[in-house]
Amino acid sequence: MSSTERLYYHDSFLYDFDARVVEALERNGRAAIVLDRTAFYPTSGGQVHDLGTLLAEGRQIAITEVADEEDGRILHFSAAPLPAGTQVHGSVDATRRRDHVQQHSGQHVLSAAFIRLFNMPTVSFHMGVESCTIDLETAGVSVAQAEKAEFLANEVIAEDRPVSIRFVPLEEARQLGLRKLPPKQTGDLRLIDITNFDMTACGGTHVRATGQIGSILLRKIEKVKQGMRVEFVCGQRAVSTARRDYTTLTEAAALYSSHIHDVPEQVRKSLAESKSAGKAQQKLLEELAELSAERMLAQTSGSQRVITRLFPDRNALFIKLLAQKLTAGKTDVIALLASNSGQPTLVFAQSPGQKSNMGQLMKDAMAQLGGRGGGSVEIAQGGLPAGAVDLSRIEALLQEVGAKLQQP
Repeated sequence: MSSTERLYYHDSFLYDFDARVVEALERNGRAAIVLDRTAFYPTSGGQVHDLGTLLAEGRQIAITEVADEEDGRILHFSAAPLPAGTQVHGSVDATRRRDHVQQHSGQHVLSAAFIRLFNMPTVSFHMGVESCTIDLETAGVSVAQAEKAEFLANEVIAEDRPVSIRFVPLEEARQLGLRKLPPKQTGDLRLIDITNFDMTACGGTHVRATGQIGSILLRKIEKVKQGMRVEFVCGQRAVSTARRDYTTLTEAAALYSSHIHDVPEQVRKSLAESKSAGKAQQKLLEELAELSAERMLAQTSGSQRVITRLFPDRNALFIKLLAQKLTAGKTDVIALLASNSGQPTLVFAQSPGQKSNMGQLMKDAMAQLGGRGGGSVEIAQGGLPAGAVDLSRIEALLQEVGAKLQQP
C-alpha cells in the first residue's frame, strides 16, 4: 500500500492535475477514493481541507472532504464511487484554496511577530469559516501588544518577502533555529521559510511571497485554558470583515445621527439613560404594587384572607411584587395571582408561618395546566407556554385552589 504523492507540497497554486484511482473504499456509508497523486489538501495542522471536483469518464464528481490517513494515504470523499484504475482530472476550488493560503501564511507571520516582540509562542492554530485563531502560551496579551504584533506582521507583508519551501533531514532542521519543531517526525521535514523573519516545519499551503497575504487584521483577544487566544483574519477575509464592520457602524451611527467614531459614546449614553429609566420604572411598579396591595387587603376580611386575581395586562414582575406586598408583615394572607402579559405566569405566596406549602401547590397547578414551576413553602412561581392555556381555565384554577385553602 503506497502513500499518495502530495502535489501541493511543491506548488500551493496548483489547481488542476491528472491522477489515477488506486483504491476505492467506504467509510461510514460514504464513498472514498485514494489517488496515486493529488493537489487536494487534507484537513491537518489547523488548516481545513480543499473542495473541488474530479472529472472521470465524462462525469464530474464533487469532492466533499479530504482526510489524511496515518499510513500516508489521502482519502477523497466523493459524491459518487469510482473504481480502482479510473483515470481522473482533478480541479481544486481555487477561491477556497487562495483563502486558505492567505490565512495559513498570515498565521505564520503573526505567530513569528508575537515571538519576536514578546516571546509568546503559538501552541495551536485553528482555521474557521469566518475567522482564524492562534492560542499563545502566555498569561496575558494587552491591547497595545496585540497592536504592535499586528503592525509588525503587516510591515512584513508590505515588504513582500519571498517565501520558500525546502525539505531537510530532521538533524539538519534542529540546527536551523526553527520557530517550532513537530513533536513526532520521521524522514525529511518540509520547511516554510519567510526570508529573514520566520522558519518553521509545516505541511500546509502557503504564499510565494508575503505580499500575497494582503493584510492581517486582529479581531479579538480572550483568555483560554492554555493561554491567550487571538482571533484574526487575512487577505480578502480582512477586507470583507472590515467592510461588514464599517457597514454596521455606519448604520448604528445613522440611528444616533452621529459620526461612526461617536457611536461608543452614544451607546454608553443610551445605556445610562436606559438604566436610569429602568430604575424609575421599577420604583413606579413597586409603588403601584403597594397601592394595589393596600386596596385588595382592604376589601378582604376573615381569619385567613385568600386573595385570587388574574391580571391579563400585567407581567410576571408585577404579580411577584404584588404577592410580596400582600404577604409581607402579615400573618393571615395567601395570594394566588396570575398574569398574561408575555409568558403566562402564576405566583403563589403566603404570610410566614402558615401551614400551606406554596411550592407543592404550584407543582400541582402546573401539572394540571401543562407548565413548569416550583418554589419554597412561602412563595412559588410557574410559567406556561404562550397561548397554550385559555385564561378562563387559569382563572378557574385559581378559584379552585383558593376555595380549598379556605376550607376549615
